[in-house]
Amino acid sequence: MDSKKLEILMTAIDLGSFSKASEVVGYTQSGLTHMVDSLERDIGLTLVRRDHNGITLTKEGETLIPSIREFLRANAKLENQIAAITEKKRDTIRIAAYASIAMHWMPEILYRFRRVCPNIDVDLRMVDHELEPFELLEKGRTDVIFAARQKGFSCDWTPLWQDAMYAILPPDYDVQGEDSFPITDFDGKEFLMPYGKFDLDVNAAFEKNGVRPKVRPCHVDDETVIRMVGKGLGLSMMAEMMLRGRTNGVKILPVSPATGRELGMGMHLREHMPEGIGRLRACVLEFIDTLKS
Repeated sequence: MDSKKLEILMTAIDLGSFSKASEVVGYTQSGLTHMVDSLERDIGLTLVRRDHNGITLTKEGETLIPSIREFLRANAKLENQIAAITEKKRDTIRIAAYASIAMHWMPEILYRFRRVCPNIDVDLRMVDHELEPFELLEKGRTDVIFAARQKGFSCDWTPLWQDAMYAILPPDYDVQGEDSFPITDFDGKEFLMPYGKFDLDVNAAFEKNGVRPKVRPCHVDDETVIRMVGKGLGLSMMAEMMLRGRTNGVKILPVSPATGRELGMGMHLREHMPEGIGRLRACVLEFIDTLKS
């Protein structure tokens, strides 16, 4: 039974004419008449009479109208339930991540997640500064964050990776054959500070070791800072994830004593983790295991 034809028939009956119904349903009067004729042929009964005053129900039509109305109500309820279930299945998980994590981790993580949860969408956004993921999480504007752990923010935190700090040096910088760079050697040197509050990790390492370089703030992206170091405009220090794939033209050495930042996955504090986020977390942990192995 074609519910669309039944809906058009009921509209015509309620309005009393095909011409009025055609204005409501968006069909031409001849098209609407053709659909009702087709419906009558399908069921083998004449349901309406036509005359110059409009349309009226036949005896068979009067008998069937209550059942047709009940059928259409049940059909609408079914369609609404299907739409609600479909909408629920197409949940969206909002993720905020540092650009470096979005670039190097998220493609593989999302590939794994899509394979186990094909009906859950992911809205991935890269953030502009180090604290932004936590601020978005606190404001309820994201569901999951990938960032470096920060003091003063509470969330359901899963540690994932220790991201080591590296000294970024001009290519001709004399490291005297050493395979690491003493953090104290930054003291008094021209230093190009990373932008976007990523100086928090750098400054924490300097304060811990009593280092005071001549800081030159740079309101540019990480790659530009690296290129500036390559031209001898100063030294810098960044986490390995921020450096990955950008080390041409500079010399990099791990900082000693070893220092770094803890990268992790943060979520809202809640008693029960949504199923989709739980599966995402499982995919993340599996991916991190492959990196560690």
